[in-house]
Amino acid sequence: MKPAIDVYTSRLDEDAARDLAATMRNAESMQARDAEPRPLPDAPSPMAFDMALLPGSLRPWVDDMAERLQCPPDLLAVSAVVGAGSILGNRIGVRPQENSDWTECPNLWGMIVGRPGTMKSPAMNQALAPLRRLQVQARDVHAESMKSHAKAMESHELRAKAAKVSATRALTKNAAASIELPDAPDAPTLRRYIANDSNIASLGELLRQNPNGILVERDELVGLLRGLDQEDRAEERAFYLTGWNGRDGYTFDRIMRGLDLHIPKVTLSVIGGAQPGRIAEYLRHAVRGTAGDDGLMQRFSLLVWPDHRGDWKDVDRWPDSTARNRAFAAFDHLDKITPDNIGGQRDPFDASPYLRLSPGGLVAFREWRTKLERRLHGDELHPAMASHLSKYRKAIPALALIMHLIDGGTGPVSEDATIQALAWSEYLESHAVRAYASVTNSTASAARSILKRIGELPEQFTARDVYRNQWSGLTDREMVRDALDMLGDYGHLIPDVHDTGGRPTVVYRLTTRART
Repeated sequence: MKPAIDVYTSRLDEDAARDLAATMRNAESMQARDAEPRPLPDAPSPMAFDMALLPGSLRPWVDDMAERLQCPPDLLAVSAVVGAGSILGNRIGVRPQENSDWTECPNLWGMIVGRPGTMKSPAMNQALAPLRRLQVQARDVHAESMKSHAKAMESHELRAKAAKVSATRALTKNAAASIELPDAPDAPTLRRYIANDSNIASLGELLRQNPNGILVERDELVGLLRGLDQEDRAEERAFYLTGWNGRDGYTFDRIMRGLDLHIPKVTLSVIGGAQPGRIAEYLRHAVRGTAGDDGLMQRFSLLVWPDHRGDWKDVDRWPDSTARNRAFAAFDHLDKITPDNIGGQRDPFDASPYLRLSPGGLVAFREWRTKLERRLHGDELHPAMASHLSKYRKAIPALALIMHLIDGGTGPVSEDATIQALAWSEYLESHAVRAYASVTNSTASAARSILKRIGELPEQFTARDVYRNQWSGLTDREMVRDALDMLGDYGHLIPDVHDTGGRPTVVYRLTTRART
């Protein structure tokens, strides 16, 4: 935490900078009086989802669900792809270079953004149905295993009892006699695919029992992110950050169930929804550095914010069983994959199995990455956007691996699968641009709200006059001031600085053209 004096002086600096900006605007106000107000910026429209981005085994299924749910296919596609990657977990990785040991796991973090009523939750639920079926099957297998375990325990108890009698007799004759008691059989563990509202303790225990990884599903992700921003949840935040990488170990600082818990490879996939207003507000604080600067938000590489479907029709028909069965079979295939049956490689220094890219895939990926790195090392990208795009170093190879394996590929990741993954990067970046532009767009939205209610304000007014009305979307002092500044920048308002002997007061009024 900064010392109070540092916080105070920084606020003075911010205020001084704002006052200087207002003074400059005041100096230009004479020209602004007759200037034509410019339209306030709109949020950029992202790329529409192209079904060609999906592997053939999932394409008809996602298309069918999107029509029946009347929702953007993006919501289903991202949920399905994240789910597919979570099944693979850390069983197999991908090395996107020809010779290095750089390895990425196919666990991915996805976020689907949409207004209430855009079918986010139903879309996630249907797209993750293959995982839920696998969960049901795993429970059935576990139930049978527990029956066998119960019988094994009965036998063990009998053998243990007999062994104790024999040991007692042996020790009676010879106190130094060597004795050996039978070990109890290990209880079978239940394979888990999805965790919903799990805390760090339960997640740690789930990962101990499911070392290949697990999918965290949340209806509302902003709540999770805000929670992880709290100082008293720093350990949980570190746990999630480790889980995104998928290959690093984690040792809990606390004692859990009487044992010091260590997980060799924390592998977490995450999927969830978010409302536009809530994610825009969260991003506004995150971009300004009030929500951690470790890139937690930017790890949601598969963030999509599609336009809402304007046309709606009542679709009442059975699902396409052929498409569904094919998709479910593809998920089953991923679940049964072993490194050996897909040509996985290992090296002497790392036991983790992996696939490399095919020669054509290597060329395509190298070309794409070269362009990416040049952008990241330049100064054109906002730091938050640069941090987001830097996580594509993991997301794109991971997507290539998923695309390759889900359609039955073996050996090096094919050029087609790699090119398909590279196409995702352009699509995803357009949605990331919309998300981070929402910071500016939220200011524009607040500015529009002021313009709509400008008749309820005095002819000359201050930011305080606006704020004290507590109008919807205008309850944050900083947001009000940013919105007024934007209205000034776009020629709707004239800021006049009034020297009152202390701190100058900025008074706003409509430009001549804005009144007409």
